[in-house]
Amino acid sequence: MWRARAAAACLVCQSLGNSGYGMKGKSPLQKLHLVSRSIHHPCYPNSKFQRPPLRIWVQQFSSLNHLTLRKTKLLYVKHEYQPHRNFWLARVASRLLKLRYLVLGSAVGGGYTAKKTYDQWKDMMPDLSDYKWIVPDFVWDLDEFIDFEKLNKALPDAEDLARLLPDFDKIGESLSSLKGFFSPGYNLVSEVIGASDLLLLLGTPGETAFKATDQGYDNDKQYKKVSDKDKIDQLQEELLRTQLKYQRMLERLEKENKELRKLVLQRDDKGIHQRKLKKSLIDMYSEVLDILSDYDASYNTQDHLPRVVVVGDQSAGKTSVLEMIAQARIFPRGSGEMMTRSPVKVTLSEGPHHVALFKDSSREFDLTKEEDLAALRNEIEIRMRNSVKEGCTVSTETISLNVKGPGLQRMVLVDLPGVISTVTSGMAPDTKETIFSISKAYMQNPNAIILCIQDGSVDAERSIVTDLVSQMDPQGKRTIFVLTKVDLAEKNVASPNRIQQIIEGKLFPMKALGYFAVVTGKGNTNESIDSIKEYEEDFFQNSKLLKTCMLKAHQVTTRNLSLAVSDCFWKMVRESVEQQADAFKATRFNLETEWKNNYPRLRELDRNELFEKAKNEILDEVISLTQVTPKHWEEILQKTLWERVSTHVIENIYLPAAQTVNSGTFNTTVDIKLKQWTDKQLPNKAVEVAWATLQEEFSRFMTEQKGKEHDDIFDKLKQAVKEESIKRHKWNERAEDSLRVIQHNALEDRSISDKQQWDAAIYFMEETLQSRLKDTESVIEDMVGPDWKKRWLYWITRSKEQHVRNETKNELEKLIKCNDDHAAYLANDEVTTVRKNLEARGVTVDPCLIKDTWHQIYRRHFLRTALSHCNLCRRGFYYYQRHFVDSELECNDVVLFWRIQRMLAITANTLRQQLTNTEVRRLEKNVKEVLEDFAEDNEKKVKLLTGKRVQLAEDLKKVREIQEKLEVFIEALHQEK
Repeated sequence: MWRARAAAACLVCQSLGNSGYGMKGKSPLQKLHLVSRSIHHPCYPNSKFQRPPLRIWVQQFSSLNHLTLRKTKLLYVKHEYQPHRNFWLARVASRLLKLRYLVLGSAVGGGYTAKKTYDQWKDMMPDLSDYKWIVPDFVWDLDEFIDFEKLNKALPDAEDLARLLPDFDKIGESLSSLKGFFSPGYNLVSEVIGASDLLLLLGTPGETAFKATDQGYDNDKQYKKVSDKDKIDQLQEELLRTQLKYQRMLERLEKENKELRKLVLQRDDKGIHQRKLKKSLIDMYSEVLDILSDYDASYNTQDHLPRVVVVGDQSAGKTSVLEMIAQARIFPRGSGEMMTRSPVKVTLSEGPHHVALFKDSSREFDLTKEEDLAALRNEIEIRMRNSVKEGCTVSTETISLNVKGPGLQRMVLVDLPGVISTVTSGMAPDTKETIFSISKAYMQNPNAIILCIQDGSVDAERSIVTDLVSQMDPQGKRTIFVLTKVDLAEKNVASPNRIQQIIEGKLFPMKALGYFAVVTGKGNTNESIDSIKEYEEDFFQNSKLLKTCMLKAHQVTTRNLSLAVSDCFWKMVRESVEQQADAFKATRFNLETEWKNNYPRLRELDRNELFEKAKNEILDEVISLTQVTPKHWEEILQKTLWERVSTHVIENIYLPAAQTVNSGTFNTTVDIKLKQWTDKQLPNKAVEVAWATLQEEFSRFMTEQKGKEHDDIFDKLKQAVKEESIKRHKWNERAEDSLRVIQHNALEDRSISDKQQWDAAIYFMEETLQSRLKDTESVIEDMVGPDWKKRWLYWITRSKEQHVRNETKNELEKLIKCNDDHAAYLANDEVTTVRKNLEARGVTVDPCLIKDTWHQIYRRHFLRTALSHCNLCRRGFYYYQRHFVDSELECNDVVLFWRIQRMLAITANTLRQQLTNTEVRRLEKNVKEVLEDFAEDNEKKVKLLTGKRVQLAEDLKKVREIQEKLEVFIEALHQEK
């Protein structure tokens, strides 16, 4: 294999390097391959006879021994005859043994000797298999990408090359124009040849290393002995230089590849090819994880999908490592304080522009602009603080962030809050336990890759996270250990062997898949990613840790770390994603079976769908308010308004006016009190009644059951919408002013136009007085206790106070019987008389109790008198039309109640117009706004739409969506593979 590779390399080099058809000077192949010495014939200048010069073709051979490369220039060899000797023995020998036979014999003997020498040298060469680690891995993998046998067969012979490529000068000029395009491949071949030369220099300790040099056509070999230590130092330096060359070459090729991919993606993004780009694998996988993060944990459904979980002690450099992997400083910065207060899921994917965006926002942050970076850091900090509940320091809520850019490694990382050992002031008491529980919850996933970050600048014995990681992954099958701040560690650590022990996994009581050492800056928060990369590369180039082989080249830099983590992540994804898809398929079957058994006649509506259904029902019920008839509105408003103001009318207007001695004084008192009432209280009372009526009607439509269609799962939501809508609703401020004018005009009118209105007023007055009389009698009964019938039938007795009040009542009723036109209030001498009469019968009573009892007794007497007067006024409409001239009947109280009744009707009509024309529509608008706010608030929906049925439907929808997306992801994964 090496022979074929070397042949291919030599052929390419010859084709690119030589522009002439002939060979000038020494052949480059003589430096790599041993060539037999040239044969020279002696020449005597004094000879008389001289043969013509012979033209001999000299052919070069490469490691592809059956292919001749090309012909060289003709070499002239001058042969001359020796002077004639008169020795017959010599003449006979010269005739018998011709020169060609001597040459043939010499060639056979020389070939045998050369083969024997080659075998001796071959036995002396060391076993190079022990030094394969010196050559980069991609060299050994060349045979996977290049079929050298086919290449060997496809190469033409020298004659075909001569016919096809007659003029190498013109071809060299053409190739020189493409030198920049082929420079990466040409450098790659050169490095491969350099690696081959390096392997030829290796030897085992105690043996001698040989170096063959060609000196002209003589091919003299010189051997040089070197000591073991010098040879090892030389090899180590050569190895480091070679590895650094490879690293720079790979970075240069990757940079060129990134620029090309960026151009391609930009062309596709602009629609030049007019085709829609498919979602990348990592974006599809991230969507599945986003759905899982929104999954309600109350159903105890747990996923085992792979993630890269970043854990470490506080201020160990977790966030800096993530920023180096993401190639942007995207996280909030702090000095010694806790900055990561909630898990942050970062999805890295490839894209034409270096941008970042949140999953619940459409805004893109340009990571190449410092102002966008500052805005992104501020947004992350705000989201973290908002996710933390009151009284807590950290939150379990996950913040999802997508970062796209050219050359980013595709993976999903979760940055967790740093592990702490002590709870400081300002933190919640359970902060330490909460951080441990969050870390364990993510790390206990058997398919999660644990990226353990350890600060190299502090003592290893102070590490907390290593013990936690060793508990969760004792075998180290999914752990990658990262030692940060190696530059500080190299300066501060007295024994560099301690760093070597950490990287070799011998110091900490934990195991890992791989160990890496990185440098994430000098500690300056304003450093850019490019400057940090440059500083990291310069540090490791000059680090003694690499020169003394304490660290290996593939174990350093965040670039190598990123590649290793990405490889492990996708390996874990390919190994476990199908198993997880089967697990979700089984979960889906169980949930569907449970739904069919418990809710066979109901559709599987999740919380969002149920909310939409409830929203439509609520809006329909609000619209139903506009269908209420005007008559219904006015009846409810008039009845409710009278219930609110009847006490004021009877107690403060009618009763004081009825105590007057004549009708003129009665009407004057009524007009004054009605004017005061209208100006101060009545409009406000009317608006309150209208607003209360609207609430009652709205509540009635919202809460009444509609037979089989009623679903009690919406009751909580409807009640919350009703309360919030009523809270936001405000009545029109100018309604009271217009209503005051209307009510004042209605109360000023005293003209009853017909007998029907008169009878209606008498009926309204009679009904009101009977209601008040009934209430008064109930109060008196409570004061004096049960009568003799109830005492005998129900075995109830009076209390001492009731007995006193009963005796007082009987004494006061005697006053009423003596004087039917008694005033509303007792005189002091009358109070004294009643008290003395009671004391004479052995009842001690307080004057205040006498007055209190008199108020109710007189009220009952007055109401009975008013009812009897009302019956007399039924036939008084004729006298009213004549203004009660020549009549002893006075019905001014009937006119008062007609004025009140008419005012109530007009006020109800006005309020009904305000309700139907303005307030119902405003309430409907408020309901819509409340529903929109609830729709955006997931916590509110979860709180209002609860129950086993809702939870089961929600979980069933989530599991179906996850399973479908996993199936699409697996199919795409197989296609890529």
